[in-house]
Formats: sequence, structure tokens, C-alpha cells
Amino acid sequence: MRVTKKLLHASFVAVVATTALALSACAPQDATTSGAATAGGGPADVTVGVVTSETGPLASYGKQYLDGFKAGLDYATDGSNEVNGTKITVDYRDDAGDPDTAVGVAKELIGQGVNILAGSASSGVAAAVAEQAGQNKVLFISGPAAADALTGVNPYTFRSGRQSAQDVATAGTFLGDLQGKTVTVFAQNNAFGKGNEAAVTAILGAKGATVNSVLVAEDVTEFTPFAQQVLAAKPDLVFVAWAGATSGAMWQSMSQQGVLDAVPVVTGLGDSATFGAYGAASEKIKFLNYYFPGAPDNEVNTKMSDAVTKAGGTPDLFTPDGFNAALMVVQAVKAGKGDVEAMVKSLENFTFQGPKGSLTVRAGDHALIQDMYQVKLVANGGSFTPELVDTVPADQVAPAKK
Repeated sequence: MRVTKKLLHASFVAVVATTALALSACAPQDATTSGAATAGGGPADVTVGVVTSETGPLASYGKQYLDGFKAGLDYATDGSNEVNGTKITVDYRDDAGDPDTAVGVAKELIGQGVNILAGSASSGVAAAVAEQAGQNKVLFISGPAAADALTGVNPYTFRSGRQSAQDVATAGTFLGDLQGKTVTVFAQNNAFGKGNEAAVTAILGAKGATVNSVLVAEDVTEFTPFAQQVLAAKPDLVFVAWAGATSGAMWQSMSQQGVLDAVPVVTGLGDSATFGAYGAASEKIKFLNYYFPGAPDNEVNTKMSDAVTKAGGTPDLFTPDGFNAALMVVQAVKAGKGDVEAMVKSLENFTFQGPKGSLTVRAGDHALIQDMYQVKLVANGGSFTPELVDTVPADQVAPAKK
């Protein structure tokens, strides 16, 4: 059912690196081929530079994105990799999760005439590539990177996934009306934790909630006193933003001290590699979620899942980001005919059917407006399986306009 008034970050949980799929890169080409054009006036060949993590700490996210991108391009072009006579060639590049590497690759691609870039699992990488896109006036469609700062950063940057503000707003839907309610942020005392504290204060605070925090030093291994601090605050909701090797011990302490029984505790559900990270606390936690394969029920999601599985992959958290990016690339090439300003205009207010259903690119700042999910983990033999609790409508969790 859909949430009414009742009712960060896949990055809130530890990243589990996997072996990245080796991808053969296409030979670099100019955005047009020998000045040739189609009968419709567009270029005969357009090269898209896909820059994301094939290696490095976010390789697993990069692989999910790439699996989705390939499936999406095949879907959107009926297997031809052509739109209105224009051939779409993809030049895949590995940024290894490093902004400097990504900038070097982006500059090289732009120098070769590429005017469409896509990818970025890391927010730091995405910010660096977005800067290059703005300076050089090329189209950039960011992927799993969730940093809110990417939204509206310049006229040339779009995103094919969700952003942190949508995660935080989804957490608030577990309380419904936030007016007069107290939300406690339980997080690590680092940039990640403080960023989430600021986001909860800005987003849920604006809806009437009082926000306080229990911040824990990164080197702490005994969490009992901090769990007791959470109970002493008597919150109506606890928002947990945690990552790293201490996650298991933290959740165990929260469970043993009765926090999970006393108050609703919400955190982000990451990719399938993290489903076992919560231990005995798994079935007591309320999860906000961007995507898992069983959440949406529509033809596009089925086709994406079938294509990725057939190719030897596994649909996961960031697979839709790649799929959506391919659909956006095809729209831009079809409508813009290789002209960057026309491609940008064609994506603004673009509404399309993706794996999650209907998505809309907001014209003013290029936020991607979409549904989010409330999810629970259910014991399944020796593991846990996500189950959909509710779908949160896109307009209830849309980021504030910039």
C-alpha cells in the first residue's frame, strides 16, 4: 500500500568491496564521426564517457551501476545502441574512487570531444566531475553519489539516483506528523555523522521536530553508556547513521540496552552484502530504503532484473542508477541531437518510467523526484531478506527546492 499521512544513506552501512567486473573500454572517439550526420540532423555517432569505480573501496557500487547502465542502454535502444540513426558508443573508465583520477579522465574525454559524462559512485568524485562539466559545458549525469550539494550545483549536472535529503525525509515518515516530536540522531562524531546530524536538523526540524544528538567518537568500542544516553533523551524516533567495523557491536548494545524495544529506531538499508550486519537486532530496526529488487512491481523493473541476471550480475541497491542514466542518455541524444544546451533542456521536466516506476527530473535544480521505501528485514534460514512495508510517495520526500 502507499503511505498517506500515517505513516544516510545506503552509505549509512559499511561498504563491502567486491571484485569489479573487468570491462573492455571502447576506443575514444569524437562526439561526431568525421563530420557525418544523420538524416534527422543529428551526429552519426555520440560517445558517452562512463566514469565510475571499477576498483577501489566502492567497486561493488560501481559494478551495480555498470550492470544497470548496460541493461538500460540495451532496453532503451531495443538492443541496437542507436537512437534515430545516431550510434551511441560508450567509453568506460575507472576512477578507483579517487577525485583526482576522475578529473584526469574527465579532462581527457572532454579533450577528445566527448560531451556526455555519466557515473560516480563517490560523492567526492561526483563533485569533482560536476565542476569539470560546469567549466566545460558538457552534460554530466551523476550516479549513486548521494551528496545533496550535487543538486543544483550547475546547469549541466543531473543525477540518476536519490540524494541524502530523500533518505532523511523518508526516515521522518515513520513518525507521520513531526510537529512537537523529538528525534535523536545517534551517529559517529566525524564528518559523516555530523553531516547526517545537520541533514536531520534541517529537514525534519523544518517539519516541526526537535532534534538532538548522541555523537560517539570513532575509536569507541563500548557503547552501553551511549545507548543509555539515547534512552535518557526520551525521543520519539532514533535516527542512526553508522558505518564501519564497530557496527555489529553498536547494534548489539542498542538491543541489549532496550533501545530497540523502547523507541522506533530507523537507519538506511544498504546493498545485499550488508543485510547480515545487524545481527539479532535486524528484525527490530525500521529501515528506510532507496531500492531492493523486490520493492517495485512493474514491467521495467522486471526487464532490468532479467537482463542483469542473464548477463551474470545480481540486481542490487544501485542497479537502477545505471539503468536510469542510460534512459536519460538516450533521451538527451534523441532530443538534443548532440547539442549540449538542447540535451540539458530535454532532460529538464523529463518524466520517465524507470525500475522504481515514474521519475521526474525537476527543472529548477535537476533533483530526481521519486518514491522511496519503508522496509524490514525478515529472518530467512541463516540469513535475512528485505520485505517491503510501505511505499512513500515521491512528493512526500522531495528535496527542498534550491
